[in-house]
Amino acid sequence: MGLWYDETFDGHTRLGLRVKETLYSAESSYQKVEVIDTESFGRVLVIDNVFMTSEYDEFLYHEMLAHPALTTAPRIERVLVIGGGDGGTVREVLRHSDVKQCVMIEIDELVVEAAKRYLPGIGTAWNDPRLDVRFIDGIDYVKKSDDEKYDVILLDGTDPIGPGAVLFNEAFYEGCKRMLAEDGVMALQSESPLLMMDVFVETQHKLRSLFAEVHPYLGPVPLYGTGTWSWTWCSDTGEPLRPVKERQEAIIEGSKAYNPELHQAIFALPNYVKRALKL
Repeated sequence: MGLWYDETFDGHTRLGLRVKETLYSAESSYQKVEVIDTESFGRVLVIDNVFMTSEYDEFLYHEMLAHPALTTAPRIERVLVIGGGDGGTVREVLRHSDVKQCVMIEIDELVVEAAKRYLPGIGTAWNDPRLDVRFIDGIDYVKKSDDEKYDVILLDGTDPIGPGAVLFNEAFYEGCKRMLAEDGVMALQSESPLLMMDVFVETQHKLRSLFAEVHPYLGPVPLYGTGTWSWTWCSDTGEPLRPVKERQEAIIEGSKAYNPELHQAIFALPNYVKRALKL
């Protein structure tokens, strides 16, 4: 019948998956990295006992992180992805033909090695010549780099614990804005407004202190505890509900979730979120 792998959140919530086989397990200097093969979600990437992504529902996360920003930014020639070692976010970025360069910053090479070997259906763009993968510290990069600024920045971080914690502090967001073009767009995963409302609200406040336009949006990701997840769209000049139709049309056929109707719908917030944010 197989064993169960449980993710326990903060001592009060547990999500379990029945495991057919553990395919990979290793520890880097940063974290423990595992890939398990499950009955219902296919292969699942697990970092420090937390479910990161699965073959079954990864598109719900990666398409929602990437396309609202990539269809609304004035230009998308240069894109920066921080995190995202499974390869799903850069896959979605590189579906846009207007993208000329995508730089991916990942601190832990072990995550990418595991994903390339055991999750090849998620990371399908590793060999794209437009992709530049760098195994360095993301916060140091955005604070100190003298690279040309980016049209779009996507933050594909883990939860705000362990090595992922620095991807939720104000100094990191300030660094990201330093690397963003004046009219650029940044998007990030911003946790569950149900299970982690305090982190969600705090993140919105931090972003609002830096950007003129900050718009959270919601969607389902069954692997992530409550099932409801959030991302946030940030810019000083743009509008999240005015996408470039030609960019949308170019990716619709290859998208499992994202479409023009969904783009409009995900920015409609339920009352409990509006009230928490005092909107």
